[in-house]
Amino acid sequence: MKVLLDINEDKVDFIMELLHNFKFVKAKPLTPYKAEVLEGLREAVEEVNQIKAGKKKAQPLSEFLNEL
Repeated sequence: MKVLLDINEDKVDFIMELLHNFKFVKAKPLTPYKAEVLEGLREAVEEVNQIKAGKKKAQPLSEFLNEL
């Protein structure tokens, strides 16, 4: 199982040291770019789920293409 954690900068060293002490845990930090990409994907999936659930209205394709 993979878990993504958002840790305050002042606690990163402590948490990473703690995780490395568990033989069954592999921990490695993400680059800022990868963290940004993952956050964007998470937001996109959340938006799609809201559209499917009827909580949000989808944008017509023609409007989307005009924005590009």
